[in-house]
Amino acid sequence: MSPEKYSMIGLMSGTSGDGLDLAYVNFEHQQNWSFEIVEAKTYPFPFELAKNLSQAHELSGLHLSQLDVNFGRWMGEQVKGFCHEFQIKPLAVASHGHTVFHQPANGLSLQIGNGWALHQASGERIVNDFRMRDVQLGGQGAPLVPIGDRLLFPLADFCINLGGIANISMEKNGIRAAFDSSPFNLLLNAQALKLGKTYDAGGEIARSGTVNPALFAALNDLPFYANTSAKSLGREEMESDFLPLIESFGLNPANCLSTLVEHFAFQIASVIRTFSTTELPLVLITGGGAYNAYFVERLDHFLEQKWKQLEVNSELIEFKEALIFAFLGVLRLRGDTNCLASVTGASEDSCGGTVYG
Repeated sequence: MSPEKYSMIGLMSGTSGDGLDLAYVNFEHQQNWSFEIVEAKTYPFPFELAKNLSQAHELSGLHLSQLDVNFGRWMGEQVKGFCHEFQIKPLAVASHGHTVFHQPANGLSLQIGNGWALHQASGERIVNDFRMRDVQLGGQGAPLVPIGDRLLFPLADFCINLGGIANISMEKNGIRAAFDSSPFNLLLNAQALKLGKTYDAGGEIARSGTVNPALFAALNDLPFYANTSAKSLGREEMESDFLPLIESFGLNPANCLSTLVEHFAFQIASVIRTFSTTELPLVLITGGGAYNAYFVERLDHFLEQKWKQLEVNSELIEFKEALIFAFLGVLRLRGDTNCLASVTGASEDSCGGTVYG
């Protein structure tokens, strides 16, 4: 059987809201899936666009509709420039968009970045709106990445992404399980900012601090960790639960960072120990937090050195989510499942995404 080949561009807005990740990826399907990231680049948001996106949930209906179109057009222009720069022609472009409202209990998940505007500005076929079908099937519309983890990284026992929030996915009795395991850079970066830094490079400030046992215990006692079913974290939980608790201890940033890293490592190690079916599980770590060497050391401590880290290059660490959205687009064009009910809580697996062009 001859291999099936697909060349796609995936678009993902960074969790920090500062730019758009583009990845041009070649996928090949024989018995299993394989991929190659051919080109990848991050385009910073212009100041005005970044400001409007950060305030999108407060805009009027008219202004939000205008931002939807403007953002779609801007993304399309970046895609066009990217294709021209690298002399490429994708089969299609798969875009996650910018989430404004995510209220699955009300049957709603809104990502802006208008598909027609993106299509016209780029000249490419577009796939977007990946969450809404699952939401209408009673699911959370998230997480979407686990199908990519399962099919593109079958050797990894655990796939961990350390962005603003830390999330993890793994197989459990032949079923994919995935959930947010703890906050991550959203809380770490807030402490680094107090020292005039955008982030704690390598975790060196955390390494210089001292763990506060009382805050460590209080963080572990938060209600979020008592929930063992599918769960997710957002800025809402940061503002209602985590930040007030952290601030109430009045620690200096170094000690606070040290305690937070200890807490995150403890929680993620707990998940790995709970779900692991092998003596030395193989763990894939991506996202900006993968560069936090001190966190990796503390994770190693809590796992008692009984694990192996999958070695990957910086391109995969930084562009894995854009890669996976490109893959979700491939699955949509094939009519294959790209959203797993086992992780979203929907009534059934589904193939989500709207095609333009």
